[in-house]
Order: sequence, then structure tokens, then C-alpha cells
Amino acid sequence: MKKGLLTGLLLFGFFFGAGNLIFPPTLGYQSAEQFWPAVIGFIVSGVGLAIGTLLIGTVINGGFKKELDEKIHPIFSLAYLIALYLAIGPFFAIPRTATVSYNIGVAPFLPDSKSGLLIYAAIYFAVAFYLAYNRSSLLSSIGKILTPIFAGLILILVVVGAFKFGQTTPELAGQTELTAAKAFGNGFIEGYNTLDALAAVAFSVVAVNTLKEFHFSSKKEYEKTIMSVGVVTAIGFSVLYIGLAFLGNHFNVASALAKDAELNVGSYVLTMASRELFGTFGQAFLAVMVVITCLTTTVGLIVSVAEFLEENFPRFSYKVYATVVTLIGFGVATLGLQTIIKFSLPVLMI
Repeated sequence: MKKGLLTGLLLFGFFFGAGNLIFPPTLGYQSAEQFWPAVIGFIVSGVGLAIGTLLIGTVINGGFKKELDEKIHPIFSLAYLIALYLAIGPFFAIPRTATVSYNIGVAPFLPDSKSGLLIYAAIYFAVAFYLAYNRSSLLSSIGKILTPIFAGLILILVVVGAFKFGQTTPELAGQTELTAAKAFGNGFIEGYNTLDALAAVAFSVVAVNTLKEFHFSSKKEYEKTIMSVGVVTAIGFSVLYIGLAFLGNHFNVASALAKDAELNVGSYVLTMASRELFGTFGQAFLAVMVVITCLTTTVGLIVSVAEFLEENFPRFSYKVYATVVTLIGFGVATLGLQTIIKFSLPVLMI
């Protein structure tokens, strides 16, 4: 059980990142009276598909690439996985984590300046690279330390927020005609947009490599540990998703702000709720929570993409690929959050 718990915490830290923070509050706000169908749809794709993919990838001998090689074609397999790893890695997911943590956690402390994101991203990616470079210590640095910290902070936010805003009537936000079926569909798409279902393909390899550090007496013990990993991550996801969505559903968001094309509702809810709940300490609380949450995901993605490239293109080492992935992620991050989301969604739908 201990092996499964430690590995589950590591993977939970990898999975839970930018989209996992900002999409649930937005969905909760948009779903209005159809809260539960929307949240269930989000959990089905954001948790069900992700954890199912993760477990399958850890059980299959040879992983998803071998399956795609045998059932379709090796060329398709390699091309598809390259596109997938680049999407969940340096071009979309990695820079998104950096920009979300900046917009929510750091930007409020700084005067309006274009150089703020550039400086923050440089520091952020330097720390992420350091942790990814020393991948042998990930179980300790992320699984035992960083993941419990950010998960605990998010839990504090949603629990205190539930008591504070729980009696507030949800704003309809122009969604008065939203049906349960449409709300479920919207939730399903938003859960997919967290990228966890795709990232699970990569993280399943990390899970296998991590589990190799433990000594199993039998295949049965290994499979039991894998199941406990799935349970730990699934419960953690579901609890925080429901809490964050509930916060967005009940927090008072002015309709005029919600209609602002430049405003990210999820970011707004997290920021303003933290300030209202914790006063002047609220922004610092939120900054620590968001930066650690996003940083662990960035590290996990750098490790996953670099290991994939090293395995399939061994001309260069893991450290070289980790450096390149980090630099590309840094470059894309400087474009800003809204730009990244705008050009990433069409690719993900394909």
C-alpha cells in the first residue's frame, strides 16, 4: 500500500496542473443549476479516461507504443506519439502551466509590465529543469514534499470556500436553457481539455519506471500496487475537482466580468475567492498553491517527453532532450496564457 501511495502522490503531482485548476471553477460557473451533470462529465473524462489510460499503460508489457505498432503500424505509432508528446509537452501543456501560475499567483504582485512574464518564466523553468535533470530524486522531491503541500492548500481553499459561499445562489450567467445532457457534454470536453487523458500515455511510462525502484514479491503484488495508484489519484482528482467547481458555481462573479473576452473566469474565481477568504494573506496563499501545483506538472512533462525522445532517438541523451524541451516551453510561455489556449484547443480536438 505504501508503494502505491508514494507512486500515486508522484503521479498526482504530475497530473494536477494548470488546466486542473482553472477549468473546474469555470465549468462550475457556467453550469449554473446543472452543476452535477457538468461535474460528472468532467470527472468521467478528466478522471475516468486519464486513470484508465494510466492503468492500461502500466499493465501492458511494452506500453502503448508496442500496442500501436502491432495493431496499426510502427510508422503511424511513432508519428502519433511524437505529435502527442509535443502537444502535452513543450508546445501546449508545459508553457500553459507556467503562464497560469504567473497570471494567477505572481502577476498581481507586479506592476503592469511585459517583462514580468519573461523574468518569471526564466526562473520557473530554471527550477523545473533542475528538478527534471535530477530525475532520480523525483519520488522524494515531488511525491513526498511538493504534492502534499499543494493538495493540502487547494483542499483548504475549497473547504473554507464551501462554508463561506455555499449558501450563495449560483448565477445563471446566460445559461438558463442549459440542459443536463448539454451540461454533461460541456463537462466532458472540459475534462478532456485538461490534457490528462493524453498525458496519461506519457505518465504511464513514468509510473512503470518509478515502480521498478520497488521490489515486488509477485506479479499479483505489482498489479495490486498499480490499482492502489489508480485509487489514490482518482480520489484526489475527484475531491478537488468537485470542490473547485463548487467554488466557481457559488462564488459571485459579475456578469460583465464574465463576458470580458480577456478574462479567464477560473483564474478570476481563484484569485478573488482567496482574497475574500484570507484577506491580505490570500494572494500569497494562492501564489504558493498555484506555483507549486503547476511546477510539479511541468517537471513531470519535461521528464516524460525527454525520456520518450531518448528512447526513440538515442542519438542524444536524456539531459540534452530535457534541455531542449525546457527551452521550447520557455519560449512558447512568453506568448501568454490566452494565446496558448487559443491555438492549442483546435489541435487537441483533432
